[in-house]
Amino acid sequence: MTDPGPILLWLRRDFRLQDHPALAAAAASGRPVIPVFIHDEVVESLGAAPKWRLGLAVESFAGRLAGIGSRLILRRGRALEVLRALLAETGAGAVWWTRGYDPEAVARDTGVKSALKQDGIEARSFAGRLLFEPWDVATQAGGFFRVYSPFWRAVKDRDPGDPSPAVTVLRAPDVWPVSEQLADWRMGAAMNRGAAVVAHHVCVGEASAQGRLRAFLDDRIGAYRARRDFPAEPATSKLSENLTYGEISPRTIWHAALRARHEGAQGAEHFLKELVWREFAYHLVWHTPQITHSNWRPEWDAFPWSESEDDAVLRWKQGRTGIALVDAAMREMYVTGHMHNRARMIAASWLTKHMLKHWRIGQRWFAECLIDWDPAANAMGWQWVAGSGPDAAPYFRIFNPDTQLEKFDAGREYVTRFVAERATRPGAEALAFFAACPRSWGLAPGMGVPAPLVGLAAGRARALAAYEARGSARSAE
Repeated sequence: MTDPGPILLWLRRDFRLQDHPALAAAAASGRPVIPVFIHDEVVESLGAAPKWRLGLAVESFAGRLAGIGSRLILRRGRALEVLRALLAETGAGAVWWTRGYDPEAVARDTGVKSALKQDGIEARSFAGRLLFEPWDVATQAGGFFRVYSPFWRAVKDRDPGDPSPAVTVLRAPDVWPVSEQLADWRMGAAMNRGAAVVAHHVCVGEASAQGRLRAFLDDRIGAYRARRDFPAEPATSKLSENLTYGEISPRTIWHAALRARHEGAQGAEHFLKELVWREFAYHLVWHTPQITHSNWRPEWDAFPWSESEDDAVLRWKQGRTGIALVDAAMREMYVTGHMHNRARMIAASWLTKHMLKHWRIGQRWFAECLIDWDPAANAMGWQWVAGSGPDAAPYFRIFNPDTQLEKFDAGREYVTRFVAERATRPGAEALAFFAACPRSWGLAPGMGVPAPLVGLAAGRARALAAYEARGSARSAE
């Protein structure tokens, strides 16, 4: 029998040894395995914070592979061109990878698979990024789910399968291909001085992700449902960062949370629902890929959102709207690379409703600044708040940030943690914002609290008037 040659294992957002179907299958094949990461056209398009954080994931996983006697080969260029070059250099007969579901990944992967098969190369994709493949979850009528609650009911009792054990050995090729150097790619260049600030808040690598999960299960899952909306409290798991880069699998988290629920943890089911919310986002992105760039509900195309990135938008980005909870949320993102989920909803509602700015402006900014940026979750989250998306909050549901502040940050711990102007003695994280933000913004400690960009009542009234005018216009059509 002809030796099929090595397998090129093309890694993208699956930087773990445990519960990694493509990696496990490659190891079990007995063939030499050459793990590869490509700084390709999709990576090139990433915003500053996600690209920087991806570089940290790559670096960490390279060390993880070295620990089992393997290597991570780094190359830069268009994915198909790089893979063809490596196939020629190594004599490999196959390229395997973990499936992606967002439009950019699908377009790249479809083209690569078609071209490689025409070249006579085995091109194979594996599950591993989700609990359930989007095409395997359907309504009774055979369509896809458009609302979260029935989606949850459809999957909550399904078994996604047990996580597979960590791979402990990979057969090496006789000769390793040359690798580029990660440092030469300067994946953090766009972060500028912000990288040193955000670096204090990252949790990089598979071991750290598993430790983060254990800490959440030991200390916080019981109170998760009751306390998760209080942004000053460490009540959430923050595993979105690690899921984004595949440093832990959703199956690992799912089964751990199921065990916690079986043991009586009060917040476990609600945590499982949040994991399935991520599944729902990818379900929708797969079936309706336009959600990443266009209104999911086309009737919102005529809504008078402004797409002008004017001084008001700049002040929103800077956390200088004059609205305490909105400003704290925006500063938290700039300092830590994260933003608390309740705060995300309030900051997004303020932009799209009180300011009447298009959700795409916020979507792009989050894609630039979040280390846990996820194409599906970011798109669905923005459209959910804006009212244009699936399962959306009704447009007339407009968050009042002052009411939300009194309910979820009555003691102002969150606000004063991140907004120096609102603290008597600003702490390190509030001051870190000025060390991280662009010098061109001209911001410094000691500046006063600005007047609100728009009054709460006036902004709400304007948003409702725009909504009602939209309804009248549709009725007249």
